[in-house]
Amino acid sequence: MDNNFLVIMAGGIGSRFWPMSTSETPKQFLDILGTGKTMIQQTVARIEDIIPKRNIFVVTSRYYKDIVQEQLPFLEDSQILLEPCMRNTAPCIAYASYKIQNRCPDANIIVAPSDHLITDESGFRKTVEKALDFTKYQNVLLTLGIDPHRPETGYGYIKSTNPKISTNEIDKVSEFKEKPDIHTAKRYLESGGYLWNSGIFVWSASSVIEAIEKSLPEVAKLFTRGKEVYDTPSEQEYIDRIYPQCQNISIDYGILEHADNIYVLSSKFGWSDLGTWGSLWEKRQRDNQGNSVVGSGVHLFECNNTIVTVPDERSVVLQGLNDFIVVEANGVIMVCKKEEEQRIKEFREKVLTPNQD
Repeated sequence: MDNNFLVIMAGGIGSRFWPMSTSETPKQFLDILGTGKTMIQQTVARIEDIIPKRNIFVVTSRYYKDIVQEQLPFLEDSQILLEPCMRNTAPCIAYASYKIQNRCPDANIIVAPSDHLITDESGFRKTVEKALDFTKYQNVLLTLGIDPHRPETGYGYIKSTNPKISTNEIDKVSEFKEKPDIHTAKRYLESGGYLWNSGIFVWSASSVIEAIEKSLPEVAKLFTRGKEVYDTPSEQEYIDRIYPQCQNISIDYGILEHADNIYVLSSKFGWSDLGTWGSLWEKRQRDNQGNSVVGSGVHLFECNNTIVTVPDERSVVLQGLNDFIVVEANGVIMVCKKEEEQRIKEFREKVLTPNQD
């Protein structure tokens, strides 16, 4: 257990959950589900029985250091890795992996986003324990694939070499697939062997660093040179200097799609990436008309399949809405059709930069 580490990726700005999520307080630091815990706090809580708190690292923007410390007060400064700029997930994971290996050469690492929903936390822990056992002594890169139960177009897919892969089975990955259209998603579901890409990874520090050196050698050189400064007062200055030089690339594109030792663990633990208001509506409790409401002063009349999130002190009357998103937060009221939620980024830009027509 002392060799098990958790890396939480928490640098995103959560623009698809605007206006509740802002660049100052993105969704990973919000209690999106109304549970009393923020998304990042839930990420830690579901895995702290497996990972010692001293082995938990959060990679985030330098602008979010204070909020991370406030929400996860057990973290030492050295456990909060501050990115001076956004460079996607490959440099983020590389930074954490090199630093962890410097501390513990035999480290076994879980990499997880900070803003995903997992409803079966016991099942998740069992899955992660099986994954850690698999990667502990093998030179492999393991990703958790989710058993699909619908033709989802909002997720990437992982194709297993075994079209009849069962839940909790580990198999070699054939290829990664981008988010499909509905017809392709239906074909994936019917043919079998396709899993949703959860974006949760498990591997040893040595395995992932070997993959980084092979596929992203320039990134590897930058972080290798930092070995003498990790966990010293000079670390942040070094990272601030070299991080902007890193290629802006995801771990999927930069490493996983090129490696030949990628495996997938077929999983089922109530996972959602909560990437949109629509996905949140699916996961929140709903009334008999399919409405999901957060806000004690909300009154609905002839509304169906609508998600409402407003402050408790606000009295709101809504009539005749079908499949809508209604949100009030940070001085903005947004009413949007669920089927048009991909335009929320457009709405956000228009509000934040009103003179740029």
